[in-house]
Amino acid sequence: MLRIENFKSIIDQYNIIFFDAFGVIKTYQGLVPGIENTFAYLEQQQKEYYIVTNDASRSPTQLAASYHKMGLTAITPERIVSSGMLTKEYLDLKVRDGIVAYLGTENSAHYIESSGLQTLPVSQINEGNIDKVNALIFLDDEGFDWCADLNKAVNLLRKRTIPVIVANTDHAYPVSVNNVSIAIGGLATMIEKIVGKEFIRFGKPDSQMFMFAYDLIREYRPISKKEIVMVGDTLHTDILGGNKFGLDTVLVLSGNTQPTDVDTRITATGIVPTYICDSAVVDLGGFNF
Repeated sequence: MLRIENFKSIIDQYNIIFFDAFGVIKTYQGLVPGIENTFAYLEQQQKEYYIVTNDASRSPTQLAASYHKMGLTAITPERIVSSGMLTKEYLDLKVRDGIVAYLGTENSAHYIESSGLQTLPVSQINEGNIDKVNALIFLDDEGFDWCADLNKAVNLLRKRTIPVIVANTDHAYPVSVNNVSIAIGGLATMIEKIVGKEFIRFGKPDSQMFMFAYDLIREYRPISKKEIVMVGDTLHTDILGGNKFGLDTVLVLSGNTQPTDVDTRITATGIVPTYICDSAVVDLGGFNF
């Protein structure tokens, strides 16, 4: 584990960079100041980069558009690998017909609608259609009534033996310097314990997330894991997931992990990044583009 101030010196050693989104590229306040310099440098150096995110709230096209609105046009839909994409792949392979019920927004339902299955928000499940529900997906923490619809989800799973997929495994996310909000992964864990069933999880730290991104690249050129570095702000998702898949990892201190407690957290968890950096921002001083 190396404490390095200069992020550029790290990415210079790799051909492909995987970035987490929240806490690395953007925060609740908008883009991390100066992050556009990083992508300008990557483009200039002709390095590949991908956003590997647990955000299943919107499609890659919608996620890319949100970056464009903030002024970061380097991130295009094909650069985004979302846990929602793994959910779609699972449904294509495993769920043949019927209704896929979901907790989340209509935008998040994009991933299951694209599989050609009938989608239905949990709020619309009733006695007339419950027997046709063949899967339940946890997509986003917004778009439903936390009381009525979570109770309905519990009772659906008591009555139906169906696969349950958690498309975003995050338990919480920062909404200000001092506060967090419960994420859909946290709600899923609560319901999992209540119903006593094991859910299927896609997203970091699951290795499938990294294998999916890895395979996307290998479709058009050979690569080695040694060429890739994973950049994230959270030990239990980004760093653990990257480590498990055999990638070098960079923990940045611009999001979930703060400079004041980074050493304590690493010691307590035993999750050790390859490098630690203040942020993923490249200083362009002295570079001409």
